[in-house]
Amino acid sequence: MRSAIFIFFVAIVLQGCKIYSFSGANVPADIKTVQIDMFMNRSGNGPALLSQTFTDQLKNKFIVEANLKQVSIDGDLHFKGYISGFTYSSIAPTSGVSSSLNRLTVTVNVEFQNTKDEKDKWTQSFTRFAEVPSTENLFSVENRLIDEINKQLVDDIFLKALVKW
Repeated sequence: MRSAIFIFFVAIVLQGCKIYSFSGANVPADIKTVQIDMFMNRSGNGPALLSQTFTDQLKNKFIVEANLKQVSIDGDLHFKGYISGFTYSSIAPTSGVSSSLNRLTVTVNVEFQNTKDEKDKWTQSFTRFAEVPSTENLFSVENRLIDEINKQLVDDIFLKALVKW
């Protein structure tokens, strides 16, 4: 009898109105789809595939970790925006005129709207960077740096949209 009551209690708790994932995402039960528009590169710099690479990583995060279906219109969650910054800079000066580190910085402007909850919307700029020793050729490691930065940006956006502690 105790085990039946325990199982009943667990079933009630698990039938709550929100779905939790290992990523910490708090996805309301009525949220099934996500619409992520192409994030165009308005920075004036960066490789040709920067927009596609970032957008694809963002879509993949929400499909895999939030278990949402990607749609092209009328998504329950809607993301749009653009890449506003893509810059290389020298940091950590050393004696003389050289620098010991180079930094790639990427900034993305994001507009988010939860179409099921009119109060759950925001616009925010996200910036992340990666550094490499100045002894490395920046262009030979550029794809790796972009991938690392995109992962951080996508994680930041995901957390802002779905992890509401």
